[in-house]
Amino acid sequence: MQFFAPPVERLIEEFARLPGIGQKTAQRLAFHVLNSTKEDAERFAGAILQAKQQIFTCKVCQNLTDSEVCPICSNPTRDRGLICVVADPRDVIAFERTREFNGLYHVLHGTISPLNHVGPDDIRIRELLQRVADEDVQEVIIATNPDTEGEATAMYISRLLRPFGIRVTRLAYGIPVGGHLEFIDEVTLMRALEGRREI
Repeated sequence: MQFFAPPVERLIEEFARLPGIGQKTAQRLAFHVLNSTKEDAERFAGAILQAKQQIFTCKVCQNLTDSEVCPICSNPTRDRGLICVVADPRDVIAFERTREFNGLYHVLHGTISPLNHVGPDDIRIRELLQRVADEDVQEVIIATNPDTEGEATAMYISRLLRPFGIRVTRLAYGIPVGGHLEFIDEVTLMRALEGRREI
């Protein structure tokens, strides 16, 4: 039995397809849109269409941009010998918020995940290798997530970069600031021990 008119059902279904949006949240979003003015709804729809039409990937780092080369890659003050490899464009934002990293990025747009049928050719590894071959890169920091897919991707990329003779590093990870040792799992504690440094 249908509870809502077909256009409302379709709107709810489309919202429910978004990541992290369940059926109840999809209904709330759909009714929010229906309760807004026609101008607000058109502005919302226009923003989605504009983003889809005007956003593409930077030809250098593969990050999302509205120009051929993104602002980070075109910034002459960035360290061009240092590339931080991330899985997702949102990871670039996380690094930029720290205001500590002054190198360039390379966005893979995913990680190797055989269970999800994502192989090395499905993400932007080839473009990374081309950059390392063409540019004067001294170090590549692999900053994929410390999960199974992120680790597999990091190991795969590090093997491919070995013949270039450059420094390949992995982000350190371990105990979070403010964390208590009694609540830390064994793997995280082991990684924290391995990544210890002098003070």
